[in-house]
Amino acid sequence: VQLQASGGGLVQAGGSLRLSCAASGRTFSTYAMGWFRQAPGKEREFVAAISWISTSIHYADSVKGRFTISRDNSKNTADLQMNSLKPEDTAVYSCAAGRMWVGILPREYEYWGQGTQVTVSS
Repeated sequence: VQLQASGGGLVQAGGSLRLSCAASGRTFSTYAMGWFRQAPGKEREFVAAISWISTSIHYADSVKGRFTISRDNSKNTADLQMNSLKPEDTAVYSCAAGRMWVGILPREYEYWGQGTQVTVSS
């Protein structure tokens, strides 16, 4: 599985962005998908994850109620809608795919896309 993340950019606090992760490979629908982020000088942290049939979804406490993860297996995409963005959301966001039900740890994911920069100005 190859993953390509897009949709990052510069936005003011309170604004919104939608990240998209496009996957290649016909087995996309059998993978859990996750979004992680890494800010400068900080460790990679979990943001959101969704099971392969979208019945199990998890969010980091810091983004609950503001971010929404979704997927479209017919299009091989997994999106992250980010609303009410805060300066502390500034980071490089990466999508990942893994052969498990759903995961919140980076080590559970086998495939990673390149990151997309999200910058939130105050």
